[in-house]
Amino acid sequence: MFGRKCSVIGVVHVLPLPGSAGWNGSIDQVLDAALKDAYIYKSQGIDALILENMHDAPYLVGRVDPETTAAMTMIAHAVKVEMELPLGIQLLAGANLEALGVALAAGADFIRVEGFVFAHVGDEGIHESCAAQLIRRRANLKADQIKIFADLKKKHSAHAITGDVSLAETVQAAEFFKADGVVITGIATGKATDANDVRVARESSSIRVMVGSGVTPKNVGQYIPYSDALIVGSACKFEDDWRNHVDPDRVKVLMNSVLTFRR
Repeated sequence: MFGRKCSVIGVVHVLPLPGSAGWNGSIDQVLDAALKDAYIYKSQGIDALILENMHDAPYLVGRVDPETTAAMTMIAHAVKVEMELPLGIQLLAGANLEALGVALAAGADFIRVEGFVFAHVGDEGIHESCAAQLIRRRANLKADQIKIFADLKKKHSAHAITGDVSLAETVQAAEFFKADGVVITGIATGKATDANDVRVARESSSIRVMVGSGVTPKNVGQYIPYSDALIVGSACKFEDDWRNHVDPDRVKVLMNSVLTFRR
């Protein structure tokens, strides 16, 4: 997707941003930590980066505060300029319009969104479909260069209300509603994605397919045949914990495993 077979996207979990309960009052510390993690990914040959505000729990539903948007924009622009890699933005929970605004202002290349098609219940509340509003906003902003990658039947969520809608049908709906790609995950951060779900997504549409959780050096081989990209976070952090900073040795091991299957 970013010029290579099955690209690897490293997640930079940005420290708590202004507006969140964990904000420590220093934007310089947040920026410095994000740049350090991003540089480690780049030094080990990662193909792309994505910034995510996962430390901002508990999350608002469908929006973030203006100060959060402003801070993420500043950080994203710095990372984009310094790293010169494809860059994505995700703002939890489901703050997809704000993520699009950040990406446009910062020169980022894609956004990862929740609730694109079909409503679901997340641990922070109910997410309604956002596709119509988001696609229209992107068109009005003349920002079609910013790709939209949509989580489907996403982690940390209940999908009983759409239990009669198959994954294949959900992927097809996302394609019909103009998503550029879909993200398939396990049940929670760091939990392995079902490789059969990835295969179903690949066979159900012509848009990009990404694996969004639980990728490790040991299981990359089962995803690569069906995936355009692997989004990696926990496996690249010290002690396999997303809360920690990026461990260069773990990134190196993961990338070596990916390269084995790329050949």
